[in-house]
Amino acid sequence: MAKVDFGNYAGKPVLITGGLGFIGSNLAIRLVELGAEVMLVDSLIPEYGGNLFNIAPIEDRVKVNICDMRDSNGMKYIVQHHDFIFNLAGQVSHVDSMHDPTTDLEINCRSQLVLLETLRSTNPEAKVVYASTRQIYGKPQHLPVDESHPLNPTDVNGINKISGESYHLLYQKVYGIRTVSLRLTNTYGPRQLVKHNRQGFVGWFVRQAVEGRRITIYGDGTQRRDFTYVDDVVDALLLAGLSEEAEGEAINLGAEPPYSLLEFTKLLLECAGRGDDYELVPFPDARKVIDIGDYYADYSKARRILGWNPNTNLRTGLMKTVEYYKKFLTEYLS
Repeated sequence: MAKVDFGNYAGKPVLITGGLGFIGSNLAIRLVELGAEVMLVDSLIPEYGGNLFNIAPIEDRVKVNICDMRDSNGMKYIVQHHDFIFNLAGQVSHVDSMHDPTTDLEINCRSQLVLLETLRSTNPEAKVVYASTRQIYGKPQHLPVDESHPLNPTDVNGINKISGESYHLLYQKVYGIRTVSLRLTNTYGPRQLVKHNRQGFVGWFVRQAVEGRRITIYGDGTQRRDFTYVDDVVDALLLAGLSEEAEGEAINLGAEPPYSLLEFTKLLLECAGRGDDYELVPFPDARKVIDIGDYYADYSKARRILGWNPNTNLRTGLMKTVEYYKKFLTEYLS
């Protein structure tokens, strides 16, 4: 990606929902470096990934509001006077969505409507960037997956994320709220949740590698995925926030080349200074029915509209991630 001037964020009031989580905190750090006035809102619901340690480098330079987005009264106060809103809050565990679909509905649908309705009445000029997911596509019918691919998710989370995205795009068409949706895929890097494996395998594999434990791979390890380093995702979010052409659009992120899970695991273990300490086991039934098999994205739309390309190759990203958790793993286990 060519060098981009993000100076338009300097001095601007910016709100990040889910701001104490993985991607939100990395985005907050970058925005503070750019001179933005940053407020973070997070519910700190246990098990969801919010962690005050994530903002340790900038804790005295941001405002933090502990609030559940489902609280319409609280949101009316929070969303006012912000030029940019990066809406990253959500329930992202596919397994949890199947065990507790009602909570997933509340967080990924109702809370999105609360935010959008509040913006419509109190801050309709704000620019909103919504974090969607590749999970909405379900099992790919063709590869790479572009934005015209049918939406056919395999779990409750995917259905509710479709709705969350659709609300954002609808409010752009009907009410003129300037929204854009980025469909993220296998984001990894520092500040990722690693204390359990219900939010995807990447953080869990990183923890096992750092702790010197054997990594368990479900299936035969040949499933291919694309992996996007968090700094590249932050670039895409910032670009989307500044792009008028992106308004009203849903846009894939991705990375090249795709790696099989076995290739990913071997590279991770190498970066951690470990041998090939892994095992292949059959899928548990609860995970097998929602697994999507191979997935990697066509992100040419992001390249065309945003001028975005991922800059961090997998080896470099994993080295940075492993280094971070070797220093700070204990901060992510409680």
